[in-house]
Amino acid sequence: MPHKQKPQTSFKNDNEQTNTWQVYIVSCSDNSLYCGITTDLERRLKEHNGFSKGARYTRARQPVNLVYSETLENRSQASIREAQIKKLSRAAKLALIKQAQT
Repeated sequence: MPHKQKPQTSFKNDNEQTNTWQVYIVSCSDNSLYCGITTDLERRLKEHNGFSKGARYTRARQPVNLVYSETLENRSQASIREAQIKKLSRAAKLALIKQAQT
Protein backbone atom coordinates (compact mmCIF):
# COMPACT_ATOMS: atom_id res chain seq x y z
CA MET A 1 0.00 0.00 0.00
CA PRO A 2 1.55 3.35 -1.01
CA HIS A 3 2.46 5.80 1.70
CA LYS A 4 0.46 9.03 1.48
CA GLN A 5 2.32 12.18 2.42
CA LYS A 6 0.58 14.99 4.22
CA PRO A 7 1.21 18.34 2.54
CA GLN A 8 3.64 20.61 4.32
CA THR A 9 1.76 23.66 5.50
CA SER A 10 3.41 27.02 5.89
CA PHE A 11 1.66 30.18 6.99
CA LYS A 12 1.97 33.42 5.06
CA ASN A 13 0.00 35.28 7.70
CA ASP A 14 -2.63 34.44 10.33
CA ASN A 15 -5.42 33.81 7.79
CA GLU A 16 -3.58 32.44 4.77
CA GLN A 17 -1.77 29.12 4.42
CA THR A 18 -0.11 27.42 1.50
CA ASN A 19 0.83 23.83 0.72
CA THR A 20 3.96 23.43 -1.36
CA TRP A 21 5.25 20.42 -3.22
CA GLN A 22 8.68 19.95 -4.70
CA VAL A 23 9.84 17.99 -7.73
CA TYR A 24 13.43 16.87 -7.31
CA ILE A 25 16.16 14.96 -9.05
CA VAL A 26 18.90 13.14 -7.19
CA SER A 27 22.10 11.74 -8.61
CA CYS A 28 22.79 8.21 -7.39
CA SER A 29 26.15 6.60 -6.64
CA ASP A 30 26.10 4.84 -10.02
CA ASN A 31 25.53 8.22 -11.77
CA SER A 32 21.91 7.40 -12.59
CA LEU A 33 19.22 10.01 -11.98
CA TYR A 34 16.05 9.56 -9.91
CA CYS A 35 13.10 11.97 -10.01
CA GLY A 36 10.37 12.27 -7.37
CA ILE A 37 8.03 14.62 -5.53
CA THR A 38 7.71 15.50 -1.87
CA THR A 39 6.44 18.09 0.58
CA ASP A 40 9.60 17.92 2.71
CA LEU A 41 12.77 17.69 0.65
CA GLU A 42 15.18 17.40 3.58
CA ARG A 43 13.23 14.50 5.09
CA ARG A 44 12.91 12.76 1.72
CA LEU A 45 16.66 12.97 1.04
CA LYS A 46 17.32 11.41 4.44
CA GLU A 47 14.88 8.63 3.56
CA HIS A 48 16.62 8.01 0.22
CA ASN A 49 19.94 7.74 2.02
CA GLY A 50 18.47 5.58 4.80
CA PHE A 51 17.44 1.96 4.79
CA SER A 52 13.69 1.86 5.21
CA LYS A 53 11.56 4.53 3.52
CA GLY A 54 13.59 5.47 0.47
CA ALA A 55 12.51 4.34 -2.97
CA ARG A 56 13.62 0.80 -3.81
CA TYR A 57 15.60 2.20 -6.74
CA THR A 58 17.71 4.51 -4.57
CA ARG A 59 18.22 2.01 -1.73
CA ALA A 60 20.64 0.06 -3.90
CA ARG A 61 22.34 3.21 -5.21
CA GLN A 62 23.26 5.15 -2.07
CA PRO A 63 24.38 7.74 -1.37
CA VAL A 64 22.20 10.05 -3.41
CA ASN A 65 22.82 13.77 -3.83
CA LEU A 66 20.27 16.45 -4.66
CA VAL A 67 21.02 18.01 -8.05
CA TYR A 68 17.73 19.74 -8.92
CA SER A 69 14.47 20.87 -7.35
CA GLU A 70 11.57 23.14 -8.15
CA THR A 71 8.58 24.18 -6.04
CA LEU A 72 4.99 23.85 -7.21
CA GLU A 73 1.70 24.90 -5.66
CA ASN A 74 0.03 21.51 -5.25
CA ARG A 75 0.45 17.77 -5.65
CA SER A 76 -1.31 17.71 -9.02
CA GLN A 77 1.11 20.21 -10.55
CA ALA A 78 4.07 18.41 -8.96
CA SER A 79 2.94 15.04 -10.36
CA ILE A 80 2.46 16.50 -13.83
CA ARG A 81 5.91 18.11 -13.75
CA GLU A 82 7.48 14.89 -12.43
CA ALA A 83 5.97 12.97 -15.36
CA GLN A 84 7.31 15.58 -17.80
CA ILE A 85 10.81 15.30 -16.34
CA LYS A 86 10.73 11.50 -16.31
CA LYS A 87 9.93 11.50 -20.04
CA LEU A 88 13.04 13.57 -20.81
CA SER A 89 16.16 11.90 -22.12
CA ARG A 90 19.15 11.73 -19.81
CA ALA A 91 20.83 14.47 -21.85
CA ALA A 92 17.78 16.73 -21.49
CA LYS A 93 17.66 16.07 -17.72
CA LEU A 94 21.35 16.98 -17.43
CA ALA A 95 20.70 20.17 -19.41
CA LEU A 96 17.82 21.04 -17.05
CA ILE A 97 20.09 20.48 -14.04
CA LYS A 98 22.89 22.56 -15.58
CA GLN A 99 20.50 25.40 -16.46
CA ALA A 100 19.18 25.51 -12.89
CA GLN A 101 22.71 25.68 -11.48
CA THR A 102 23.67 28.76 -13.51
